[in-house]
Amino acid sequence: MSLGRSPKDRLDEIQAVLEELISRDPKVVILVEGMRDRGALTILGVKGEMIQVQSSDGIFAIAEHLAKDGKSAIIMTDWDRKGGQLGRLLRNALASNAVPYDDVLRQRLVVVAKQDIKDVQSLPSLYSRLVQEVQARRL
Repeated sequence: MSLGRSPKDRLDEIQAVLEELISRDPKVVILVEGMRDRGALTILGVKGEMIQVQSSDGIFAIAEHLAKDGKSAIIMTDWDRKGGQLGRLLRNALASNAVPYDDVLRQRLVVVAKQDIKDVQSLPSLYSRLVQEVQARRL
């Protein structure tokens, strides 16, 4: 149980973050660590442009490319140590290139998920488990 939040509250917060990701402007790119993270978000209904920062030309190149294309970014790295470091590097690179970015959505997921999972690729299983818990409580 995360910070005394009920499974329904946690599920509602995850759904709210997913809705924001799903309904984002097409000029907003989601930055994920790897292919599994991209797959997990796709399973949860998130579409549109996602860049896998681990399998690209490097963080600074990504930031330069986004700046050139007039795009902004949502940082959606994992919340383990490596993901935190990668998030900091991305924030610095994006800021250096004057690319607007959002890392609040990631932080909101961290708050509701960190006691159960540590990465984006595990979101579908947490989501599914919370749905089952909420339905079980209604019976």
